Order: sequence, then C-alpha cells, then structure tokens
Amino acid sequence: METVRGWTEEDLRRLDEIVVEGERRFKERQPRSRALIGEATLVLAGGATSSWQIARPQMVWLSHGEGSRIFDVDGGEYVDLHGGYGVGAVGHGHPKIVEAIARRVPRGTHFAQPTEDAIVVADELAGRFGLPLWRFSNSGTEATMDAVHLVRAVTERDLIVKVEGCYHGHHDSLMVSVSNEEEIGPAERPVGVPSGAGIPRAITDLTLVVPYNDLDALEKVFAEHPGEIAGMILEPIMMNAGVIAPEQGYLEGVREVVHAHGALLAFDEVKCGVTTSYGGATGYLGVRPDMVCLAKAMGGGVPCGAIGGTEEVMGRIADGTYEQVGTFNGNPLTMAAARATLTEILTPGAYEHFDRLAGIMVEGSRAVIEAYELAAYPLSFGAKGSITFSGSKVRNYRDFLALDDRFSQAHWLFQHNGGVFLPPWGKAEQWTLSVQHSEDDARRFVDNFEAFARALRR
Repeated sequence: METVRGWTEEDLRRLDEIVVEGERRFKERQPRSRALIGEATLVLAGGATSSWQIARPQMVWLSHGEGSRIFDVDGGEYVDLHGGYGVGAVGHGHPKIVEAIARRVPRGTHFAQPTEDAIVVADELAGRFGLPLWRFSNSGTEATMDAVHLVRAVTERDLIVKVEGCYHGHHDSLMVSVSNEEEIGPAERPVGVPSGAGIPRAITDLTLVVPYNDLDALEKVFAEHPGEIAGMILEPIMMNAGVIAPEQGYLEGVREVVHAHGALLAFDEVKCGVTTSYGGATGYLGVRPDMVCLAKAMGGGVPCGAIGGTEEVMGRIADGTYEQVGTFNGNPLTMAAARATLTEILTPGAYEHFDRLAGIMVEGSRAVIEAYELAAYPLSFGAKGSITFSGSKVRNYRDFLALDDRFSQAHWLFQHNGGVFLPPWGKAEQWTLSVQHSEDDARRFVDNFEAFARALRR
C-alpha cells in the first residue's frame, strides 16, 4: 500500500460538502425520474420493482440501453458500469443476443420441456468449470437455494456454514449476517443474525457464520459441531463488500477443512462466475469445489440460474433423492440467450478485452491515488472491480464495516454526474465491464475519479 496523507477535519468537511452538492446536481438532472417515482408509489410498493433500487439520493428511471450506454428518462446518457448488478457483460442490444432471441420467440418461448440448447449450455459450463453435471434455475437465489438443499440431501445433516457479509440470495437459510451492523458478536466469532424481517430464527439458527479469510475460525466451528455440518457456501472472491480477494492458500484451506469433516463445498459464483475469467473464479484461482452456483451474466440479460457439481453430488438429483424442479428451469428463451452468450460472445477474447479495459481503470485510478495521496486502492478481476477507500487492504466484512460510506457516495455522485453509471450502494458494489465498452469509456471513469480527487484535495 502506498504512503497516503491522513484525512484532516477540513478534508472531511469538504467531503460532506461534495456529497451535498453532488446530490443537488443529481436531483436537478432527474425531474422526470422524480415524477415517475410519485406515480409509481400509487401502484408499486415503495415505488420500485425491487427494494434495492431505492437508493440515495433517489431512484433513476431508465429509458433504454445501447452498446455500452444506458439512457435515463430525462435524456441523460451514461457509460454503463452498473451492468444491472453484474448481469451486463454482453452490453445492451448485442447483435448475437438479439439474433438468438428473435430466432427463438416465433418458435415458442415456454414449454416446460427441454430444448437442445440446454445440452449445449450445460456442456459449455462443464468445460469451463470442470464439473460434469448441471441443472438450471431462474436466478442466483434459486441456484444457492438448490445448493443448500443438495448438501443437506447428500450428507443427511442440517447445519450450513456461510461467510459473514456474503449475500447469497433472499432465501431463509442464507439471509443471515449479510449486511447487519448490530448484535453481530466478536469479529473472530460472528453471531448469526437474520438479515431482514420475516426470517424465522428457527431456520437461521441452522446457519453458522465465520469471517472471510480466517481458517482458524472455520476449523473451530467444525470442531464444535462434529458430524453436524452439511456444507459451506461462500463467494470465492467476496463481492458484497466491494471486492475482497482471498488470501494465499485460503480457498485451498477451506476445501481441506470442509472435506476433512465429511461436508461439501459450494462456490457462489453468481457475481464472479462468467465475468472474472473463462472458467470463473474457480478456474482463475485453481480451486474446484463440489458445486458452483451461477446466474446474472450467464444469461446475456435474460433471467437465468444454474448449479453444477460433481458426479457424487449431482447424482443425488439424477437418482431422485433430491428433486430439483421449477416450471421455468431451462426455459427455451433463456437457453437460447445463454448459448449465444457463452459460445459466441464471452469467448477467450472477451476476457482479454476485460483485462485491457480494467488495466486502464486500475492503473489510471492508482496514478490518481498516488498523485493526490488518497487512502484508497483499486482491485479488479476480469470484468469486475472497485475502488476501496481505505489505507490498508480490506480482508473481511468487519474491515469493510469500518469504511466511511461518505467517500464511496461522493465518488458515486461524481461518476454519475459525470456520465458514468456505477451501481448504487457505494462501498458494497462493483463495476461491471461489457464486451461493448471501449478504452474511451474506461478513461472516462478515470477522468471522473480524478475530478473527485481534485475536489477532495483542493
């Protein structure tokens, strides 16, 4: 980590002013969005189609997307680094996706019976992740839910281990210790806390929570529950807290501990799956779990989900022990889009493109950080990346909690007001590059970041 200049009271006062001015400019540019929010509250609960769309300073209503750009209802044009929370690796209106969907729609969009595309997609995923058997679902939530059911069905045990701060979808077993800040216990021994209303304690008590990048804590949890833990699920690259990399040997150690106790290991690659590398984080980091959960970018913008695993694990689906079901599983429209995405768009050349653009963003941001002596660092894997406002590397959720939200919010506002749309929720989210982004798009991000640094250090 480079030497940085500490934050003075004057710096923090200026930061507050930047946020206030940024939000004023933001709202000034969004009168039509503001009007639509008013209309929407009459028919949509909270005025949104998902609670995570409701973000400060206000929701942005969009009109359309084209290539690497999105357009809001007020006529604003943005470089889209939001990517629909990690879905948009192919960009908007990609000719291959348009062609695949246009060809499929006249031939039927739903049968609840398989089409040949499902075989092609499963075979492609098997080759990328080194796991032979696959099933499909319709979201990341469904994929991780199936993973939990499977590890319990295979091991005939009840307890699940997850990492504090990781989000794995909104089902009861894993909506535990996601973004909680109170009553969470000591850092080395987090207390499992339901993350939201309507989640029974009787279910969340079956989920044990450990810190990321801490093998000692993991070993203790398994030692305290001999023969009771069915499996562990984690993001191999933690992405619900910016981007947190696994330390050397951590994932190998996790697999060793989990298997030593007769349990199974599932990687949630819903975010990092087909965005970080051709073989996902599994291939990039060289650690193969018993199961991989996918969604988001795999479908090229169409709702999707998948779970792949070893013969042993997926064989329990094949023999009927666990019935993995869903009316829309393997939907022909989804399979057509996923086939085009995986076989024609996200080819090895796409990941070279991601690395080249990420290099511009990371190196450019690093140069700004050094020039302005900021307590921050960039980190990227393939199409995913973020800037973390910390003078030291963030290792886990507790480190992440200590970050001052104002820096990420101020940066987000500078990017948005400067024509780059990052995901809201500041420090928790990451950028997503697409195959349709250009070097100019990447440089625009860096230019906006420098404008922010200049305003902060003026």
